[in-house]
Amino acid sequence: MSFLAPAKALLSAAASLAATAMVVRSVACDLLPSELRSFISNGIHSMFSRFSPDITLIIEEMDDLDNNQIYEAAETYLSSKISPTTQRLKVSNPVTDKTFALTMEPNEPLTDVFRSVKFIWILVCRQLESHSFYNPRDLKSTLKSEFRSLELTFHKKHKEMVLNTYIPYILQQAKSIKQETKALKIFTVDYQNIYGNIGDAWVGINLNHPATFDTLAMERVVKEFVMKDLERFVRRKEYYRRVGKAWKRGYLMHGPPGTGKSSLIAAMANYLKFDVYDLELTELQVNSELRRLLIGMANRSILVVEDIDCTAEFHDRRTRSRAASGNNNDTQLTLSGLLNFIDGLWSSCGDERIIVFTTNHKGKLDPALLRPGRMDVHIHMSYCTPCGFRQLASNYLGIKEHSLFEQIEEEMQKTQVTPAEVAEQLLKSRGIETRLEQLLDFMRKKKETQEMEAKKKQQLLDFLRKKKETQEMEAKKKEQEAEDEEEQQGKEIDDGSEEENFDSDDDNNEETSLEQFLDFMIKKIETQEMEA
Repeated sequence: MSFLAPAKALLSAAASLAATAMVVRSVACDLLPSELRSFISNGIHSMFSRFSPDITLIIEEMDDLDNNQIYEAAETYLSSKISPTTQRLKVSNPVTDKTFALTMEPNEPLTDVFRSVKFIWILVCRQLESHSFYNPRDLKSTLKSEFRSLELTFHKKHKEMVLNTYIPYILQQAKSIKQETKALKIFTVDYQNIYGNIGDAWVGINLNHPATFDTLAMERVVKEFVMKDLERFVRRKEYYRRVGKAWKRGYLMHGPPGTGKSSLIAAMANYLKFDVYDLELTELQVNSELRRLLIGMANRSILVVEDIDCTAEFHDRRTRSRAASGNNNDTQLTLSGLLNFIDGLWSSCGDERIIVFTTNHKGKLDPALLRPGRMDVHIHMSYCTPCGFRQLASNYLGIKEHSLFEQIEEEMQKTQVTPAEVAEQLLKSRGIETRLEQLLDFMRKKKETQEMEAKKKQQLLDFLRKKKETQEMEAKKKEQEAEDEEEQQGKEIDDGSEEENFDSDDDNNEETSLEQFLDFMIKKIETQEMEA
């Protein structure tokens, strides 16, 4: 019982001290002005902080009238660092429908560990007295008058590491998080605003195309090559700068219609999380319009020009001369204008861009488009292969093996059928067996049709070749007759009169034109056979 007396005395002294403090605080609040009270409070806080080993960085939401990028990055970064022990969280609608966005509640501490160093984050919100405060990130800010900031507390000895490493790391991570969670968009040209603000030249909607590299009906080797090439491109920023080359990459996709060129573009966009800009060249009149559109594109995007061989009538740089001296290329849309964006001076106006051209006839393209540095990767989109068929069967039927697979793959190697045609057959009926049998029957009928067409082409080719040989023989015969006639005329005695000789130029021109047409037809048929 002896220890109770000192305890009672201690408690009594503490109660007396607390009562005295309450009285002093009450008197101070009543008698002292608010400025003096704030000065005394700050002084006491400053005195105690001198003995603390911690330091606090204040990251305000607004930097004058602009958004503070560090605040936005920290807000995004901390949303991925929510601890399971956190008791209060704010849930908001996400950018995409994949996950919910969780953010910090005011005055709720959040702990982050970076390189074995502990950091304490706190969201601080203050209500302002003025109702004229405007926050561009919040349309209701003039009513709420709320000022937000993030406080980062850590040990003083880590100050250099925070400024030089931790904050740049947060900026980089926030960029990656935003890229992963953003809703992809596909943009088209708004021709009414093409001469307004550059940012208004494109109008976009959400791109919800489900194509991925896992679902593409392509050879696995080709898919793996494209994915590795894309990964190498996005991580070589410093390499492109070091070699003095614009950070872009060009892809040419060529092949018959229905072989999956558009699906491959969508898969690339979903894989990289890049927006797609669809450019229709036929709607453009001059090079200046093309430049404005390309400048208005965002970084980390894919520019798509489909059917480049027939979307615009480019002026041939090699055979056409200017109509008059001093003619400006800006008065027309030219191939040179497009090439200048691909690898000229204008190619540096934007980073991390992919340019995709598609065509059904690669041989029709100007060689200037095909050289390295413009179209870096050429991807041939071929007819459906057994590997592609198995992928389609997995996508549409949900099966990986079936007794009819062997017959289908055998017929597929003999028949030119596109992935789009195969997919159409797999969608027609309900039963798996019925769909596969319909596909097998479709390929057999198409094979017969292709054989008949090939036979007709061969007959036409044989006819044209024989016709050409006959013409060549007739031309040689006429040439020999002309030589014999000249020789005979040389032997005749000149009686002093001159006879006029008129060559039939019209006949020669007709023969030459017909021969050129036959050569053209033969080469065209041979080219089609080689492509097939």
